[in-house]
Amino acid sequence: MPVPSAAPVPPLDPVGAALAEMATPLLLLDAGGTVTFANVRAASLFAGAASAGPVLAALLMSQGAVKPRALDDALRAGRPARERLAFADGRLVEAALAPLSSGGFALTFDDVTEHVRSAALARLEPLTGLCNRAELHERLGAALTEAERAGAPLAVLLLDLDRFKAVNDTLGHPAGDALLRKVAERLRNAARQEDVIARLGGDEFAILQIGRAGADALRAAEALAARLVELVGRTYVLDGQMLNVGASVGIALYPADGRGADDLMKHADLALYRAKADGRATYRFFEPAMNAAVQARRSLEIDLRRALALKQFSLAFQPQVSLETGTVSGFEALLRWHHPERGPISPATFIPLAEEIGVIVGIGEWALRTACREAASWAQPASIAVNLSPVQFRGGKLVETVTLALAQTGLDPARLELEITEGALLDDTDGVLTVLNGLRGLGVRISMDDFGTGYSSLSYLQKFPFDKIKIDQSFVRGMAGSAECGAIVRAIARLGASLGMRTTAEGVETADQLDAIRAEGCSEVQGYLTGRPMPADQAAALLT
Repeated sequence: MPVPSAAPVPPLDPVGAALAEMATPLLLLDAGGTVTFANVRAASLFAGAASAGPVLAALLMSQGAVKPRALDDALRAGRPARERLAFADGRLVEAALAPLSSGGFALTFDDVTEHVRSAALARLEPLTGLCNRAELHERLGAALTEAERAGAPLAVLLLDLDRFKAVNDTLGHPAGDALLRKVAERLRNAARQEDVIARLGGDEFAILQIGRAGADALRAAEALAARLVELVGRTYVLDGQMLNVGASVGIALYPADGRGADDLMKHADLALYRAKADGRATYRFFEPAMNAAVQARRSLEIDLRRALALKQFSLAFQPQVSLETGTVSGFEALLRWHHPERGPISPATFIPLAEEIGVIVGIGEWALRTACREAASWAQPASIAVNLSPVQFRGGKLVETVTLALAQTGLDPARLELEITEGALLDDTDGVLTVLNGLRGLGVRISMDDFGTGYSSLSYLQKFPFDKIKIDQSFVRGMAGSAECGAIVRAIARLGASLGMRTTAEGVETADQLDAIRAEGCSEVQGYLTGRPMPADQAAALLT
C-alpha cells in the first residue's frame, strides 16, 4: 500500500505544515479516539495505514499490536497516559497520549526497539548468553517482592567449577571459553524455563529457582543441585579432547536463610565454600554455623597476617637418622606458630590459610633464612631440610631468595635440602622444573616430600633428578597391617637405590617399624622414635 500524504490540515497553515513535517510520529485524535490527522512520520511508522479516519484501536490492531488498555482508559477519562506497544514485526513503540486544551488528543510515538534490545544485551553475559550479575540481582529483587506477596519460596544456588583452571592452563583460554559455553547449555537443560540462570564471572554461575506457593523448596533445590552436580560432571569433548570438570554448589533458601538479596547471596556463597571444603563435586545448604566459622577464619587470617611482624613464629628441628651409621645426618626445620592468646596453632591449620592469602611467601623466606643461620652455627656439618610451598615458586624470585639466604648466613649450599611436594609441580610443571634446575645450580639438594601420595610422582622422577625421596608416613604406619603398604615402601626404596637417590621414611614411631624400614633398604628414618621436633639449642646440643 502506498504511503499516503499526511491528512490535510489547512495546507497553507504554517502550524499544520510544521506538524506534517515534524520528526516525531504524530496522530491527532478526537474525543472518541478517531484519527483526525497523521503526519508523514506517523504514516511511515504504521506502514501507510495511518491517515485521517480510522479509530485508534483499529489502527493499532492493523500492526498486530495488542489492544492498548492504558491508552483506551485514558481516552475515556480524558487524561494523559503512556504505553509500550509491541508490533507484529518485532518493533517496540512507546506511545504518549496528551489531552489538548482545544479538545481531542495528541498521540506521539517513539520507536524504542533498538534501545530495548541494547538494554537487554547489556544485561546478558556475552560469552554464554546467560544473565549477568546486575540482571540476576534485579531479577532476584523482583522475585523476592513477589515471593513475599504470594508466600512462595525461592532458592539461590551458586555453582563453581572444579578443576577449571587446569583447562585454561593446559589448553588455553579459547578452550576454557568453549567449555564455559557447554556448561551454560547444561545449566539451561537442568533448570526450568522460569528459573533465572546467570554467569557471575570466571567459572562461577548462579541459578535463581522460583518456587510455587506451598511447594517444598528444600526438596526442589536439593533435586536441582544434585542434577547440576551430575550433569556438569559428565565428560566434555572439545576439539577431539575429553575433559572432566566437576561442580560444587551452595544453596540458600528464602525465607529461612534470609529475606534480602544480599543475605541470600552471601549465605549461598558460604554454603558453596563448605561444599568445596568437603571435597568438591557436591552440594551443601547454608547453615547458621557457617557464619560463625567464617568469622573465626577471618579473625585467624588477621592474626596470621601480623604474626611474622610480631615474631610469633619459631622453628622446631626434627632429626633425620642415617640407618647405615645410626647417627643424626640432618634435621628438618618445622614451622611453629605460638599465638599469645590462642596458644600453639597446628601447621595443618595455618599453612593452608597462609598459602591461600599469600603471606606464605614472607613466612617461607623467614623460615629459610632462620634455618640456614641455625645450621651454619652447628658444630657438625649436618644437613638442614626446609619445606617450600607451591606458592613460593610463583613470581620467579625463589632462586634469588635462596641465594641471598645462603650469602647472608654463610651456610654451605651442599648442606641445604629443599623439600617440595607434588603440588608444586601440578600448576606449572615446566616453570617449576626451571626453578629447580636453578636451585640445583646453586649447589643445594632437592627432595620430593610425601612421595607416593600424588598422581604423578613417578613421572616427575623422569623429569627431574631429585636427591632424595621421602616416603609418606601413611605407608610406614600401614606396614604392620597391610602387605600393600610394605610392598610400596619396598618398591620406593629400590626405586631410589636404582636412581641414585636416598630414601627417608617418615613417621617412624615404633621399633618394629624401624626394623621393617631397615629391612627394606631405606637410607634414613625420621619420626618420634628417633627424635621428636626440638628447639634449635637442643638440636645443636644433640650434634655435639
